[in-house]
Amino acid sequence: MNIEETARAVNELAWFKSSYSSGAGGECVEVASDATAVHIRDSKDLTRSALTVPASAWTAFLGFAIAETP
Repeated sequence: MNIEETARAVNELAWFKSSYSSGAGGECVEVASDATAVHIRDSKDLTRSALTVPASAWTAFLGFAIAETP
């Protein structure tokens, strides 16, 4: 798979934003997942590449983020 095929595959994913992203300014990230990875991108600039992490890393991040939320 080449870079263009990878970019096309990432763009065809079902992206979603947090329900908290409708606040002032609307700055947020979007996430999408596939069988092995989670893709994260800037919702304000879709021309930038998405960050892709293994699903296990995303799960660990969420566990930490939720534990730290007041």
